[in-house]
Amino acid sequence: MRRRLIQSTLAVVLVVIAVFGLSLVLVETRTISSSAQESVDSEALRLVSIVDSRLIGGDHITARVLTQQVGEKRYARIDIPGRQPVEIGTRPSGSVIRGTAKGEEGETVVVEEPRSSVNGEVGRTLLIIGMVALLAVIAAVLLAVRQANKLASPLTDLAETAERLGSGDPRPRHKRYSVPELDRVADVLDASAERIARMLTAERRLAADASHQLRTPLTALSMRLEEISATDDLDTVKEEAMVALTQVERLTDVVERLLTNARDPRTGSAVAFDLDEVVKQQLEEWRPAYRSAGRALVCSGRHGMRAVGTPGAVAQVLAALIENSLMHGGGTVALRTRVTGNQAVVEVADEGPGVPPDLGARIFERTISGRNSTGIGLAVARDLAEADGGRLELLQQKPAVFALFLSRQARPHKKTHGGDTGSPVR
Repeated sequence: MRRRLIQSTLAVVLVVIAVFGLSLVLVETRTISSSAQESVDSEALRLVSIVDSRLIGGDHITARVLTQQVGEKRYARIDIPGRQPVEIGTRPSGSVIRGTAKGEEGETVVVEEPRSSVNGEVGRTLLIIGMVALLAVIAAVLLAVRQANKLASPLTDLAETAERLGSGDPRPRHKRYSVPELDRVADVLDASAERIARMLTAERRLAADASHQLRTPLTALSMRLEEISATDDLDTVKEEAMVALTQVERLTDVVERLLTNARDPRTGSAVAFDLDEVVKQQLEEWRPAYRSAGRALVCSGRHGMRAVGTPGAVAQVLAALIENSLMHGGGTVALRTRVTGNQAVVEVADEGPGVPPDLGARIFERTISGRNSTGIGLAVARDLAEADGGRLELLQQKPAVFALFLSRQARPHKKTHGGDTGSPVR
């Protein structure tokens, strides 16, 4: 591209020089020739006037008298009737410029100048024009190279940016070139890079969330299937199979929820639901794992509450908190339900060492974990809670107490007496 720009610019300059240079040469040549002819004619008239004045005065006309009146390199011939011609200078050979004048006494004066002197002046003029044209060509080449670099370098940068986007590096460069058209292309590429970066982030986040969110229901389902395979009691098999089917439905709900959040994280399907059912479901799913670990999972607090949210999402949030207590906590894990204002609250507390002080403010950030885990569970749980208009908070660091806040829907029947606490469910 640089070569084409230089060649095109140089071609334009050469055409301009050719058109205007040839015109200037023709004009200058004619001007010099006309000026030389006028000079010779003027000198012939001057000699005639001198000869006339001397003839009238009776002076003798000789070459010695008129030598000073004829210019150098010029030849003059004076023809006077009845007298010998008077010649001044050396008559030039070849092409000449001739000027003739006739006097009042009948004399004729002829002045000649070799055309070579005019050609020499024309040559000097052409040399000056040629030098100016050469300087113009050099300046045009330098300007063309500068302009070509100014246009070609941005295009090279834009090509490299497009190549980086194609190779999976979506970082925008935010580089502009003071050329509106090129800056427009750069704007489009930067916008595309940002969109690709968001898409890649969403894909990576979906993969991480899916691997984490699917692990828990799959583990619970595996434990149920192990219970079925280890018993011969038909009633137990039916009961465990029904629970396993429920977990399969929950697993399907998890997948649909992940896909919905991947398309639009703000999309929620909040409805009024029975909070006790979700809590009971989680207790049934996680108690086998806690029994295997020699620990207890209990529930207490307010019953009969209806909350607003997505049951599947609330179940996933509680599962993340219960699993977090199983992996990082210690002792008995207690689920407590209570009411505060117009919100239903589910607290998950354990008797372990709690959250390290340096992680308290960052515990809900992705990749932040107190032990060797992904650090995704609490972040996903917080996102799920916020998608339905709720919130997930760390109320106490030691021992750890997490709380899920949900909007509460008041029951239409009369209020139940007995405060915010109920009998524990074990």
